[in-house]
Amino acid sequence: MNLLEVKGVSFAYAQNSVLENITFHMGAGEVFCLIGPNGSGKTTLLDCIMGILPLKQGNIFLNGNNIIGLKAKQIAQIVSYVPQIHKKTFPYTVEEIVLMGRASHIGMFNSPNNNDILIAQEAIESVGITHLLKRPYTELSGGEGQLVMIARALAQKPKIMILDEPTTYLDFQNSLIILDIIRKLIKKKNLSVMLATHYLNHAFYFENNGLSTLTAILNQKNFVVLGRPSEILTRQNIDKFFNIESRIIEYNSDEKKKQKYIIPIRLLKKEGKDVV
Repeated sequence: MNLLEVKGVSFAYAQNSVLENITFHMGAGEVFCLIGPNGSGKTTLLDCIMGILPLKQGNIFLNGNNIIGLKAKQIAQIVSYVPQIHKKTFPYTVEEIVLMGRASHIGMFNSPNNNDILIAQEAIESVGITHLLKRPYTELSGGEGQLVMIARALAQKPKIMILDEPTTYLDFQNSLIILDIIRKLIKKKNLSVMLATHYLNHAFYFENNGLSTLTAILNQKNFVVLGRPSEILTRQNIDKFFNIESRIIEYNSDEKKKQKYIIPIRLLKKEGKDVV
């Protein structure tokens, strides 16, 4: 049974159609990279999957259950979410922020018990931020804050983790740290991960590391291509859907594994004019 099944999903804001007839599925331990230009509906699709937005048509199943019949708390026990941006409003400690990930497992009038605290601490250890345990969240860097958000999502004990632009605003080192932690979590916990990203090489990163990876390019309200990164992230598709001339490079890593990456070269002319 698939953990996530999206069948013929369409969504519209009033009369403005955003998604039309989206269909795909995910199994345990799989990665789904959602790629597309700004405004293509990536975040909207994520919100539909989490039950935040009502569908115009179609169905979404989580662990075999239609989300229409699930309460928000039940969805949160299957799917966790790492947002693109999180406002650091109150100076909660890192431990307190991560413990908030246990909310869907705690009764409305109950407090976290020892098991909840242990799960939160395990999540903190899993992403390597034990040294930040008592630090106020408002004092952390962007990379540290993103690790806290991943730990909080992990504390939910989800089957699927959804990440919206997980490396936005991060430097090369912190971006790679985030990707490497996600990779390890998938392998160690058999976690399924769906991420929306503008960085096409994210898809190659997971495929290069031996993970079962699907990639979809969302454009014009639907998936224009869907498949493994090495199948669909071609020079022709990058030219066609992103208007960029590129090169796909291959090399053998230290482990003698063949790796692929995309190098953008230049913007292509559009309608007879250079794109500025």
